[in-house]
Amino acid sequence: MATPAAVPDVFLSGLLFYDIGFAGLPAAPAAGVEVWARERGTSPGGIANFAVTLSRLGLRTSLAAAVGDDVTGRLCWQELESDGVDLSLSRQVPDWPMPLTVSLAYDSDRALITHGSAPPLSPDDLIDTPPPARAAVAHLGPSPQAWIGKAVAQDTLVFAAAGWEEASLHREAILAQLPGCHAFLPNDREAMAYTRTDSASAALSRLADLVPLAVVTRGADGAMAIDGSTGETATVPGVSVDAIDTTGAGDVFGGALVYATLAGLPLADRLRFAALVAALSVRRIGGATAAPHWSDLEPWRRHENYAFLDDLPHE
Repeated sequence: MATPAAVPDVFLSGLLFYDIGFAGLPAAPAAGVEVWARERGTSPGGIANFAVTLSRLGLRTSLAAAVGDDVTGRLCWQELESDGVDLSLSRQVPDWPMPLTVSLAYDSDRALITHGSAPPLSPDDLIDTPPPARAAVAHLGPSPQAWIGKAVAQDTLVFAAAGWEEASLHREAILAQLPGCHAFLPNDREAMAYTRTDSASAALSRLADLVPLAVVTRGADGAMAIDGSTGETATVPGVSVDAIDTTGAGDVFGGALVYATLAGLPLADRLRFAALVAALSVRRIGGATAAPHWSDLEPWRRHENYAFLDDLPHE
């Protein structure tokens, strides 16, 4: 483990992957047919999408995760450190290969193939007492994580995320972990599965009974949210861009939303900022690698819907 850095603004824990992406495919691969991609790229993935987004936006970011001690694991570690992510609470695990995902982007969507096994270390194995960060991001799994309650007791705002597999296999276990969390950030398909509703708006209403800040993302169609702590509701459209690879865009949205929440923006502007950051990320391959820098946001300052960018702290 590395030497601990200063107390972070945001602390994160979750599953790490290393992603290999292919984009510009004319169609989905078919048996017996070779398909050539126009573009390719590699990137840390999973919880790294949140961590790199937050770090590039200028927040001190610390990540606790198991990392494979193989070629892709070492690449993942190096790339995260080069993006300023503190890994003092992460651990490289001998004889455990890094989970590897191949993303195939076509028809404005993507297919994913992943190889790997569950990490031999749980979040609580890595985290005794979480640092007293202003916010934390937790990837929820079927088992409760003691560190989350400790973070809440330190007045840390916990933003919870969980994927489609958890929605389909561990619905009740995930919902049981939401009390105490500040926010939950599923996409529309996941939200409907968690709440057993048939629309994104109905799902959002149900989730708002469980967490102060309920957010449902809708890909290119934008996002909707209810913030019970402020009494605000908001729905914003997506930002039209030429999308190359949507892998990790939901996580990038989540990282930007954490930043905007800590910056104190009104709910609608928080969603607009997060939707913009996510949209800029899909113009390149990868999740973490494609997360934008402030220089990518600069041209948008002239747009009336993003006047709040001038008031946001950044380097």
